[in-house]
Amino acid sequence: MSETELETDDTQLAVEENASNADTPEEPQNKKNWYILKVQVNREEPIKRTLERQIAVAGLKDYFGEILVPTEKVTEIRGDKKRIVRRKLYPGYIMIYMEITDATWFLVRETPGVGDFTGAAGKPTPMQEHEVRRMLALEDENPKVPPQLKVGYQVGEKIKVKEGTFENYEGVVDVIDLTSGRVTVILNLFGRSTPVELEYWQIEKNLS
Repeated sequence: MSETELETDDTQLAVEENASNADTPEEPQNKKNWYILKVQVNREEPIKRTLERQIAVAGLKDYFGEILVPTEKVTEIRGDKKRIVRRKLYPGYIMIYMEITDATWFLVRETPGVGDFTGAAGKPTPMQEHEVRRMLALEDENPKVPPQLKVGYQVGEKIKVKEGTFENYEGVVDVIDLTSGRVTVILNLFGRSTPVELEYWQIEKNLS
């Protein structure tokens, strides 16, 4: 076989190999990151479910992971009943683990209720590692650890006692125990600043 024939055969093999590669579907590159999506407030869960359905219909599951509505456990007391509830940490936002491609970006952006990715100049910006760790830790809370109470007061805030022995006294929040729900306030008793421990529902904000 002549040298010219060998060169022709090599060229033909290269062309066939390139053609074969062109016909092979592009595989996911495992470049997933956590991103934050702006969504309609009070529709976080329905939008999450819609995203999951559309990802499955489009056959793009390999490009996506978990979709989360960031929450934390808190204890609420209504009347004499105590109950544990999950409170949304960031109303109007959800977390999504995904690889950004033209197809995945279009799917997410075209989902009803989704506004945009957070980021600069319209470019999705991945969450920082410490942010991801905190969000995932809240989702995997140890059930043996009692959830914190939703108290609604801050240290240094002016309050008024609305129930109990010190009703109508005014004071300042000094210590908040989020596990028990007790609040230590500083009241002026007999001309002296005196710390008094009360249940958080016994006080209200002093707006005067």
